[in-house]
Amino acid sequence: MANLNGFNAHEVEPSTSFEPLPAAKYLAAITGTEMKPTKDGTGSYLNLEFTILEGQFKDRKVWDRLCLNHPNAQTVKIARGNLSAVCRAVGVMQPRDSVELHNIPLLITVKLKKREDNGELANEVKGYAKKETAAGKPQQAAPTDNTPPWKR
Repeated sequence: MANLNGFNAHEVEPSTSFEPLPAAKYLAAITGTEMKPTKDGTGSYLNLEFTILEGQFKDRKVWDRLCLNHPNAQTVKIARGNLSAVCRAVGVMQPRDSVELHNIPLLITVKLKKREDNGELANEVKGYAKKETAAGKPQQAAPTDNTPPWKR
């Protein structure tokens, strides 16, 4: 038996089943990271938890695994390339700890793939990019003097 400390279901919205997110680009941030051993114990991966920051799917979670320690050199090469893309997207080029990548907005490309174990659709993160400004163009600093724009 477990004590639920007076939990009242009337005060909490019920959970709904979560279907995979539609394939698209989402503004997200890394909100959790953890090194975990691979299932067979021959390596380890960095588990990245992304939280969607806006839109219809705000606050939904998506995960990616970067297998940074593995006997297969190609697997490690791919993971390191993805980590480099994450670092560039968040502007942290030499993180000492994965927590340095947290809470910085970036664009993630999410795809759908069929799971091998049960055939159901699942999300897979397939790309990382810098967060673009509203118009998709870099913002320019506001002028601090009265020099006309064509003379700057």
